[in-house]
Order: sequence, then C-alpha cells, then structure tokens
Amino acid sequence: MAQLLNDDILRYEILSYAPLLVSQVQFVGRSKAKITELHRAEPDSVRKMFSGDGIDEFQHEASHVFRLQRAMADPDSLMEITLLAALENQVDRIPPVMADQLSKIIEENPIGKGLDAFRASFSSICKGASVSYTPDAVERLGQEDLQNLAIDLLLALQILLASRLLCSSGRGKNLRGDLSRLTFALVSDDYFDLDCIKPLLKSAIANDNDALIWKEVYNAVTKSTPPPQPITSSLQQTPWLRNTSSFANSSEHRKYVDAVLKEELGPLYVGLRDFHETFFGGVAGLETASEAVFKKCMQGNNPLFRVEGGWRGWPEDADQDCVLGWFADLSEKLATFAEDYRSIPTHQRRPLAQPNKPIQGSTAERKLDIGFVDNPKARKDSKCHWSHILIPGELKSNPAADSLDKAWLDIGTYARKVLATQDTRRFILGFTICGSFMRIWEFDRLGGLASERFDISENGLRFVSTVLGFLWMNEEELGFDPTFITANGQRFIEIERNGSKERLIIDKVIQRTHCIAGRAATCWKAHCEGQPQIPLVIKDSWQYPERNEEGELLREVTSKGVINMARYYYHETVQIHGTDDDVRNNIRGRLDVTSATDYRPEQLAPPSSTTASTSQKGRSSSKAGQKRSSSQTGARLPPSKRPCSESPTKTDRSSALSNRVHRRIILRDYGKPIYEASSRVALLSALEGCIEGHESLHKAGFLHRDISINNLMINEDKKNPSWPSFLIDLDLAIKEERQTALGAIEKTGTRAFMAVGVLLGEQHSFMHDLESFFWVLFWICIHYNGPGKDIGPTTFDSWNYRDDDYLADLKKGQVLNERGFIKRAEKNFTTYYQPLIPWVNRLRRKVFPSGDRWEGLSPDLYSDMKTILREARKDLKVMAGR
Repeated sequence: MAQLLNDDILRYEILSYAPLLVSQVQFVGRSKAKITELHRAEPDSVRKMFSGDGIDEFQHEASHVFRLQRAMADPDSLMEITLLAALENQVDRIPPVMADQLSKIIEENPIGKGLDAFRASFSSICKGASVSYTPDAVERLGQEDLQNLAIDLLLALQILLASRLLCSSGRGKNLRGDLSRLTFALVSDDYFDLDCIKPLLKSAIANDNDALIWKEVYNAVTKSTPPPQPITSSLQQTPWLRNTSSFANSSEHRKYVDAVLKEELGPLYVGLRDFHETFFGGVAGLETASEAVFKKCMQGNNPLFRVEGGWRGWPEDADQDCVLGWFADLSEKLATFAEDYRSIPTHQRRPLAQPNKPIQGSTAERKLDIGFVDNPKARKDSKCHWSHILIPGELKSNPAADSLDKAWLDIGTYARKVLATQDTRRFILGFTICGSFMRIWEFDRLGGLASERFDISENGLRFVSTVLGFLWMNEEELGFDPTFITANGQRFIEIERNGSKERLIIDKVIQRTHCIAGRAATCWKAHCEGQPQIPLVIKDSWQYPERNEEGELLREVTSKGVINMARYYYHETVQIHGTDDDVRNNIRGRLDVTSATDYRPEQLAPPSSTTASTSQKGRSSSKAGQKRSSSQTGARLPPSKRPCSESPTKTDRSSALSNRVHRRIILRDYGKPIYEASSRVALLSALEGCIEGHESLHKAGFLHRDISINNLMINEDKKNPSWPSFLIDLDLAIKEERQTALGAIEKTGTRAFMAVGVLLGEQHSFMHDLESFFWVLFWICIHYNGPGKDIGPTTFDSWNYRDDDYLADLKKGQVLNERGFIKRAEKNFTTYYQPLIPWVNRLRRKVFPSGDRWEGLSPDLYSDMKTILREARKDLKVMAGR
C-alpha cells in the first residue's frame, strides 16, 4: 500500500475513488470486492503516513462511513475508505487546465465504449418498465429507476480518463471530483433534484458526440451546487422540521425551495365540502349577485354560458395562453355585470395574466400565471410586485396536473411569496385551474386547505360566485390583519396598557419571515404617538397554544432586572371582534379537515381531554373586524398542553388537531443585528455585552437556547435609550428549573449556530449557548466583509440544512486541531475579519479545551470569553480602520 501511494498518479486515482466507493457500498452494493482488492491495508499503518490535518479537514466524510459500519459486515474496508477520503485533502491541487485545452483533452481521450454498460443498464430498465428505448424515456421512468440510472452513468464517467484531466467546474481538483461529489449528493440527499441530470442522461443515451456529452456533464455538476442559505433570524430553527424560512434573502433556487416547502406544508387537506361557504359565505350580497349575474350570462342569442356547451370561447384544448386570455376577459365581463348589485365599485382590483413575466420582489425569478391585483390599471405588460398580488392563481392545461407535485405545489409557492411581501397578511386565498377543473385554496400558518374541485364548464354558477367573491371581498376577508389601521397617511395599532389606550405608530418593517407554515414572526419598528424619540419593537408570531408565552417570560425577566436583554413593554393574544385570533377557529372557521377527500385517520393525533387556553385574563386586546362565520359545529378540541416549551414534533405538527395562535409582544429596546456593527471593535464590544446579558439571564434562572446572529443586537445611536447591546427573542427560552424537573432532551436553536452537543441530543445548558456565541462570531467572519456587507453564498451555508449528526461532525472537524483551524480561517475569513483570526482561535481554545468538547459545566467560561474579547479590542490590527 505504501509503495502504491508513493506513485503520485496512482495515489491520486485511488483517492479520487474514495467518495465513489462510499456511495457504491451504500447504494449499489457492487464495490466490496473492489475495496478489498484495491485497498487491503491496516488502517493504523495508513493513518500514520499522513498528518492529522487532512483527517480533520474531511472528518465530515468519515461521519457517513462510521454510521455505515454499524450496518456493514466489513468495517475494516469501510475504515479504509474513510481514511482515503480524509487523506484526499493532502493531495496537491492539480493546476487548472486552460479553456482552450478542453477540446484537445476530449479529442485525445474519447469516450469510446466507456458508456456501453450504462446504455445496457438503461435498456434493461426500459424493458422492465415497458418503455421504448429512446432518450425521452427518461421522462417516463420512476424515481428509483431514474436514480439508479443516474448513478450508473456518473460512475461510468468517473472511470474515464478524460474526467481526471478536465478541469473542475468550481474549486475542485478536476471534473472527476465534481462527479464524485455529485454522485454522493445524489445517493445521500432525499431532496436531490433529478431534473438537473436529465439532459446529461438523454445526451448519453442518444450517443451524442463527446464534446456535447462533456458539456452536459459540466451543466449537471454546476446545476447541482447546493443552494445558498440565509444568514438572518429566519435561519432554520428547531431541527424537528425543515422550513422555507431558511431560504430567506438567498437566491432561492426553486428546486430547493419546492422540496423544503413540501415538508413545511405537511398534509394538504383537499376536497373540503364546506370550503366555499366558510371563506365566501360572509361576502355581503355575493349569493344574490352571483345568481343574477349567472342568469344574465345565459341570456341572449349568443349567451356567455350554455348548459350543454359551457362557457363561450373556452379553448377546447385548454391551452394555457388561450385560457389566460379567456379568464381575464370573462372576469372583466362578470365584474361589469355585477356593478348593479354592489355599492362599492368592483374595478378596484382586476385579474392579471402574465405567465411569462417574472414578478418583482423575488430573489429568484418566479412567474405567476394569473392572479387578482389591487391595481385597477394593471395590464398584461404592467410591472407587478408580489406585494400587489391579492389572490394568486395557477393554470395547467392537463387535468392530471391537479396534484401535489404540480399545480398544488406551484400555488403554494406563490402563496409563500405573497405572505412574505405583505406584512399584515394572516392568510392567502388562491386558485388552480387544471384543464377545466378549478379548486380554491387557502394557506395559513398551519399549512394549506382546498375546496372540492369543480368543472367550470359544468358548474358555471360556482365559477361566477368564485370570481365575484375574489373581486368583492374586503381586506379582512382576503386575510389582512384588521388590527392594523391606516389613517391620515399613517399605519398604527391601538393597545390598552395600564388602564389607558395607546396608539403605536408603525415606522417600518424590520423583518418578515419567508414561509407559510410556522411561527412566521414579523417585526416592526414603532413609537407611541407623540413620542418618536423612544423606539419600540412590535413582534407578531403564530405560536402553538400549548407553548409558554414569550410575553409572560419576558415580563418576568424584565422584572428581575436582567441586563442587556430586550425589555418588556406589553403583550397580548391578538383579538378580532373580541375573539382570540387563531388558525383553526378564526381563520379556518372550524372547518372539519376530516371531511377532506385525501384525509387519512393516521394524520390525527390521539384526542385529548385537556384544553389549552389561549386567552390571558386581565389583558385588553386589539379589537376590529368580524369573526369568520363557521359552517362547522362540534369541531375537535385543541390538543392538551405539552410538558415542554418545544414546538410539537413532525407528527404533531401535521396533525389536524394542531392550532396556532396569533400573539403580539412589544419591546422597549431597538437596535440592529450585530453583524452591522460599524467596526471590528464595535462588534467585539457588542458581543461581550450580549454574553454579559446571557450571564445575567442565566443567573436569573433562564436559558435562552437560540443564540444566533439576528438575536444579538447592537445600538450605536447615542440618542436611542436602548441597551448598547442586548439579546432578543425568548421564543425558545425556558426556565432552567423547569428543564431540570422535566429532564426532557430538546433540540432547539438556529441550526447554523447550534452547539455540537445539542445537535447530538445532549440536554441544553448555558455552556451550549456560550458555544453558540463562538459559532456566531465564526459565521460573521466568514460571511461579511465589512459592516453588514454580506459576501453571498459560501460552502458553510450547507450548515443550514445538514442533518444533526453530519453537522455535528462538520463542526467538530473545524475546531479539533489548532493548525487546521488557523489554516481554514486564513482561507475562509474575509479580508475585513482576518485580524480576528488569533482572537477567534483563543476563543476556540476556551470553548473547546484541548481541541475537544467541554466536559462539565464551567461558569468561569463567561469571564474567560469576555476577557478575550476585551483584549482583542486593544489589538492594533483589530483597531485599524475602526
């Protein structure tokens, strides 16, 4: 083995095989003999041949193999793969091949018969699936067959000499390395988008010329690059569920958003019989007007609607563009017919059809087929922002597209964008038309519901009622929060505090979480009327009723004199028409989801005899609007109060018994996120202040459990009476005595900053939060090149969506070895934060003594970390340019 590894070329080839062999062991099952043949050696002897840094660098590769060992019969072979993968970092980078040499490499190293085995595999799969042998057959294969076929192709390409000689599409050593990583992603990621590899499959099946096949290889490895992730407080929180809020402020690659959105929404309850009555029944005069307008549509020699023929002008083939034009024109006619029955003009909003025009306000190009907008002058060529879309729609020419993976997911994607850009929207109504079949949708903080589908060519009255309902609904019926009032050019809310009414003027939106289902926190900067010099922060969120109220916790924390923690001003459960605003009863009108056509009994949690109250005695609330009428009585009771402050598990969340309550807290401290600090010195000072605040919180008996970059604030405005630096967000906080009494293990926090021990399932302690402070500083130094200057996606963004064990190994690999840590920091820290490398390393030594995780609780860590931060501020290199 030693002699083989001394041969640089062979050594490189062996190392290139490492991730390939891992994936073969796990998914193909053909490589055990190859491993034994190629890499028969004692693991210890191989380990001694190389320095520890390489193993540290690639410890995350090892994590997968170590887990496989428990299921495989030959752990020694797997250990060899682990070491080889780890050692890959020791191979010198091959100089990149210039672009003008690519064609020469391809010409001199033909594919020849190198893909014949892959094509034979494809032929066998086609025969088994009774599909003809053509490139287009790729579109008709099942997911498993397609994945196996893709693996066979990628393995075959990696064996070809050209893949080793062609340059990498990114920072890799060569194209073979890119293919190896793509193979690993394909076999290990449940949400891998196979669409990115279909053009390559088709090209290889068609036996295209070599240049075209290698071009498709480059396209595939480029498109499969993991999505950039955010660095806002909407980073993924609590590892039980994935949530699209983790994609906020990123480039939002559609394939990744869609995959996570499916998980976020959970079961969609479709085919609810009473849906129309619940959401349209309260629209004044709608039933009478719809009947009269529909009657008018059937009058005359050339009526708009015939009982036998349906709607005039309906495209027989349901072509999308034709249907869009038909829908927009007919909606205008219906609105005109209805004007005699409505005192308020219906043309305050209108349908808009722009299937090929991206809607403004997206970080990714999202195109909306059709919708209703609040601009009466909007035309086909008008520029529209998502904030203008009142009701999104999705059209498909094929009736079979009325399914989760097609129209349903598309309309959910649009609803997410609308909710994200309209800061007071509580829920969204939308519609899908697949062929001539229409459904009406509602999306809220629990997920999505849909009506029974109806044929618009047969049920013309229902179609008229739906269109007029969309045109006539008031803002509250469309889902806007009526407790936000606009008058005299100002937006405000009103509260009753200490026996008197106060009006809070909204200054601006601070943050709006991008998601559908979830807590969906929104924050506004505000001030009391007549006191603009004293800033306040209003935070609305949708909480499980069985959770402890953040407002109550914050009030207690403030009363105990905790320093450097955002201070309490007021809190309430938002009320609409004197009733607590929640999803199940207020928004959904107690709709019984068990009547859904796709309802399955296992979606429900066991009923409980205990009810969790959402009202708070002795507190007044905002009152406005009218409660949604309910067509259901005898709806099931809410779930019992859970003995933890954690969000329910995935099973609970998807349960029809789940509910979310609209809660509001108001804080009297306002600042900006710590990564916007005006200088390195200011950043370090703010971080010290936040650690001091956490220590004060801990001494008062509370554990924060969500230290992240947007929960650490800085205030550099001398006129602002808020703390100079402080912690916010006690949403996941808990009283330490309660956690000790329960003894429950809970994983909470923002994934990128969670401590290794929390990821591994340890009971959360103040030590884990202190480790999170380290990860916050580490993250800022990598992602920012100056005050608030985000450099964009980095390889570390994958921390937002890796599984717990894998991420724990990644983090351990970062801090295990001092030389390796400094080397990686020099490579990854931005120019602006390079002067902090020795100080971040000193923090690493304290937080991870001897390069390992701490053992036992050490309150002295507070003072140790603060001392290092104070000393760092005196460093001339750190102070330079401040």
